[in-house]
Order: sequence, then structure tokens, then C-alpha cells
Amino acid sequence: GAIACLGVALLFLMTIGVLYWQVVDKPHTNWVLRGQVSGLAWDRRSLSFSLMSLSQDKTFAHIDARHLPNRGVTLLNNLCWFNTTRFCYTWDGVAELQVALDTANQSVAECYRVEWTPLHCKVALKDCFSMANVSWYGGGSMQFQYWPLNNANINSQPFIISDLHDTPMGYGSVLERYFLGSTGVAVSVHQEVPLHVGIESRKQLCLGIPPNAEMVPLSYTICVSDSLRSAYQQRSTVIPVAQPDTSILWLPLWTSHRVADTALRLEHNLKMLARKLKHYRLGEGVMDLCEQSTLLLSAEGQGTLQLQSAYRGLRQLRLSITLSPFTTIDSRHFQTTLQEGREHLWLRLPSAANGSQGPLLMKWRGRFAVKLNISDEEAQGWFIEQVRSLQRRVDVNYITLEVGVGSPYLWQAQHHSCRLCGDEYINQFALLAQKLGNATIISAATRAAHLPMFVRMVPRQSDWSYAGLKGLIPSVLHYSLLGYSFFIPDAIGGSLTNGFLADEELFIRWLQVVTFLPVMSFSTPPWVFGETWIVNVTRSYIHRHQAFVVPLLLKYTAEWSSLGHPVFRPLWWISPSDPSTFIINDEFLIGDEVLVAPVTEPGKVNRDIYLPGNGYQWKDVNTAQVFDGGTLLEEYPVALADVAVFIRQKPQHLPFTESQQATPHA
Repeated sequence: GAIACLGVALLFLMTIGVLYWQVVDKPHTNWVLRGQVSGLAWDRRSLSFSLMSLSQDKTFAHIDARHLPNRGVTLLNNLCWFNTTRFCYTWDGVAELQVALDTANQSVAECYRVEWTPLHCKVALKDCFSMANVSWYGGGSMQFQYWPLNNANINSQPFIISDLHDTPMGYGSVLERYFLGSTGVAVSVHQEVPLHVGIESRKQLCLGIPPNAEMVPLSYTICVSDSLRSAYQQRSTVIPVAQPDTSILWLPLWTSHRVADTALRLEHNLKMLARKLKHYRLGEGVMDLCEQSTLLLSAEGQGTLQLQSAYRGLRQLRLSITLSPFTTIDSRHFQTTLQEGREHLWLRLPSAANGSQGPLLMKWRGRFAVKLNISDEEAQGWFIEQVRSLQRRVDVNYITLEVGVGSPYLWQAQHHSCRLCGDEYINQFALLAQKLGNATIISAATRAAHLPMFVRMVPRQSDWSYAGLKGLIPSVLHYSLLGYSFFIPDAIGGSLTNGFLADEELFIRWLQVVTFLPVMSFSTPPWVFGETWIVNVTRSYIHRHQAFVVPLLLKYTAEWSSLGHPVFRPLWWISPSDPSTFIINDEFLIGDEVLVAPVTEPGKVNRDIYLPGNGYQWKDVNTAQVFDGGTLLEEYPVALADVAVFIRQKPQHLPFTESQQATPHA
């Protein structure tokens, strides 16, 4: 009897112990998958995952699975039995999770392939990445461009390129399914995913898929590395197939606010610009014609022939034309294709009446038009021939192709042909543009960083906000991070203004930033201010761009071509473990040797400047002062006519200075 009582007592104590462990003392996290340096842990309290270091007290990413039921799960048992590189689990009626550890390149980075599969067509999948102690970069360009993107606030929406004029809270002209975190984490979303992305300011970055009948999985790869820079470099680096035509780097672009409505007016504008450039000794330039002016230049008739002849006599100007895949329904081109029975050259929909195919009608520049059927090889050949024909008649140096994003009618065509779903039209149009040569400029790009073309930045507001000047450097860093080092910034002072810019200070400060970018573009010419000193400052910065910046860009173009490293770099590129560099959005590097710190605040003639890189030394090109890296220069003086530029000192070698650059042969 005593032994039986003792047994009952022991059983009671064991039961109490188990219950206490389950309720009170049991750890609220458990590892579900481990690699060599990191592991994925499940938190049963918050219903979330954490990607953590195995050797350090470090969390790479905290992932909140928003689609999981609120009721907690005590433990996640791996349903992929005896598999140490794969984790599987199912939430009944909700979703199935599979995580696979990639063991191929663990010496460089450790990668996990994550796939959520909905188990019901009404399940919306969403993984949200915390911004607590993590700065995030990448994704899509925005109207209010931030660096990092933690301060952005965008509702969850299809992750596709849109027209920011019509959709100001959408994603802009350059977009990639790639996000980088300052903890050394990189996330790449698989291309087949109908992705939605939302950003909750300073809280989380969310990737998701809305409910869909096909129950498409949410698939992405998340990689961790020892630093922010190595995380960036471990991704499949974009190596360009060739270089774009860099001759445009030497020449300022000039656009006109007065859109010509006749060939005679266009001829007048061209001659007037050539005379002004010569009078103010601003050198050669490129006349950047809009699509309407290009159509005047390409039209047939005696007036157009005189215009073409007049243009050939303007040797101070080179020419850039603008074309699009749209053709108005009253144009000769469209009427001819209808007469020849080639309606298939245009996007079309089946007619409900007789089943025949008719061109899809949409609006472009306020007029009814049709859009090139980019998936048809004959249509591509027809478009290329139209461009080549214009090039033969006129001495054209550069071609801008406006793809026309965000058309409100295009979804109808995509509904019948998923070959054009998402941004597929934009991607195919970029491939078509490549066939026109490396002097091509495209207005939007995705999955096209390897192509030898320039990308035109989105238009900016003529103010000091993040939609204006303050957002310019974040845009530069964003484009470069995604692999687009050759871009054409918006016009100095911003192009979203009625008439000429009137703010002299804004013009000068904007001019100073653009001087250190690939191309200087003007829509407000400096002489309209009526101030000789503004013209003189403009002339000096154009010379500085040609004598110092362009040779520097060409030097780092070689590194970009061979290694895929961006030409324009954030400060964390040389200080990847310095948290101070993660949020600096008003300085940038050209390569590893030149730091540019412009003034982007109105009324300021000083600013704080952080010089990165412990063990580095930086020389101010204006004062010849030398400072140690890792130093914050507070209230550093920068006069209105100046821009702060620092050259990294090279030990045991002569310092790299602007005067050492070769004189360009434009």
C-alpha cells in the first residue's frame, strides 16, 4: 500500500511538473530549421518567425505571418520527417508552409526558400517584416522617395510600375522584387508571384497575395550575411551585357516649355536654343524633343523637309527624339495597317458580336489611340522600321522610348492575354528598345538593369520636399542599388511646374546635385533669371561635370561592367557595420573615393556632414582640409555657390584631385 501511494504521489508530481512547464516555464520559441550560421525560430506567443544568428545575439529579420489564425500553436513539429534542410507545417484550412535551406553557397551567405501555399481560395497571404532596428532599402521608386524606405507609407497594392501623376501613392518608373535590410538580410520575391507590397511607416514592410481562385503560393528567398554590403553582393549580381552610349554624359540636355505645334515653330525653337547656348558660352548640348515635336519632325511635307535641313545646320545641337508604342487612331500609320489587314499589330480584344479581333482603344496624351502589340514579332519589326526610317531622314543621336505605364484600359488586354500581366509589357518593351542600340533611353524599367540603356527618372516637384529636391539623392541611391547606374535625372529645378522655375536658390542647389550625376538636364535655362552670376555658376558646373565627374563615372563604369558594383553608392558601402551610415539620405559616394554632400534645405549655408570609414581620411576639395573617417562635421560651412565634395586620401600615393582628371574630348 505504501509503495502504491508513493507511486501515485510521484505521478501527481510529474503531472504538475509537465503542466507547469507547458504553462509557465516552457520557452516561447523553438527552432524549426538551422543552418551553419543562422536559424529560423518560431514564437508561439506572437505567431511569428525570427531569422537569428546561432553564434551572436542578433536577429536578422522578424517576420509576422499575418494570415495565420489568432489561436496559438504550442509547438511546430516538422512534417518533413528526418530532413534537416527542409521544414514543413500545415495550418488546417489556412496555409501550408515549406522552408528549404539552400546549402549551395553557405560560405558567402545562408539562404532560405520560403513558400506559403493557401489551402482555400479566400485566404490572403501576407508576411510582414519588422522595421524595429532594421533599415530597409529596395523595392519600387516612389513620388516621395525616402532612404531608407522606413519613413514611407504606402497601402498594400499590386507591386507594378504606375504613372505617379495618376497614382501618386503608387510605385514609380524603376522597380525590382528585391529588398535589403541593414542587419545583413536580403529578400527576393519570385517572379511568378502576383505580389502586393505595403509599407507601414517605421513599423513594417509587408509582402502578400490577395485571395485568388488559383491559390498561387507566396514564394520568396531570404538570405543572411555578415554585413549589409556582403548581403547586397551575395545576390545574383547584375552584370550588364554591354555599356550604354556614354557620349551623352558630356552633353547637357535641354528641353523646351514651349511645345511646338508646327514645323516652323519647332525650327524657330531649335535655332533660338543654339543661339542662346553660343551667346552664353555654355558649349554643345542635346535638344530633347518631346513626342509631339518628334511627330512634327517625322511627318511628311515640304515644311518638314525644310525643318530637317535646318536642323542639320545646327552643329551646336545634337538631337534626342521621343517615341512611344501608342499611335493615334487618326494617324496615317494606323489607317495604313487597317487597310492592309494588319490589326494584329495592336493590342486587341475579341469582339462579342462576331468573335473577330479589333484593336483595343485607349487614351494617350488626351487622344484616342491604340498600343503596339509587344508580344507580336511582326509588330516589333514594324515599330523598329518606323524608328529606323526616322533616323535615316534626320540625324538623330539619342532615342527616348516612353512605354506609357498605368494605362486605365490595359487591364482589359491583360485579362485576355496573361503574357502581358503585371509589368511584362514594360519588360518586353525594354527588350525591344535594346534592339535599337545603346543610345536608347527608356522611361520605365524592371528586370532590365543588365541592358545597355539609360533610364529616365520620374518627374519631380519644383520644391524642397521629398517629392522635389530632397528626394533626389534617395532616388539616386535607390536606382543604383537596383542596378540602374545610368539614369537621366529630371530637369534641374524639377519639371512638375507651370512655366519656368522662379526660385534661384532651389535652381542652384539642384544644379549642384545634378553636376555629380550622369547627365545634366535643363528645362529652366539659367538666363531666364536675368542674373549674370547664375549663368556663370551654371557654366562653371557644366565644366566641372565634364572635366571631373564624367571621367570618374567612366572609371567606375568599368567596375560596374565587370563586378556589378553600383557607380553611385550609399555611405554604408565603405562602412557596412556603422549604424550611422544606414539612415544618411543626403550624401552619396561615387565609387569609393569621392563623397558628395550637397545642401538640400532652403536658406542654409551650412550642414552636418558625416565622413564614413574608420581609418580613412577625406580631403575637402574647396578648402584642402583633411578629416578622419568616422567624423561628424557639425554645421560645416557650404556657401550658396559651393557644394561640399571630399576626396578619399590614398596612402603612399598622391591624393586624387579634380585637376588630375583628363580633359574630355566631347
